Amino acid sequence: MKQISIYTTPTCMYCKASKDFFKENNIQYQEYNVATDLEKRKEMIEKSGQMGVPVVFIDNEMVVGFDRAKLTELLGL
Repeated sequence: MKQISIYTTPTCMYCKASKDFFKENNIQYQEYNVATDLEKRKEMIEKSGQMGVPVVFIDNEMVVGFDRAKLTELLGL
């Protein structure tokens, strides 16, 4: 099973789209709200070099933003 983590904020529509995509495909993920979790925000920036969300990690592969095609490919759907 792939390890999936997503760094989000509550008001981000692309974060919601990413989470909806995971739910539609019965994919379990770990969510980190970087609006309130400063340590996870720092971790996200260090790992990705990004300040925008969502940042998704599928195992060691990073996807920035909601990229349905890339998520589908990485998840083998």
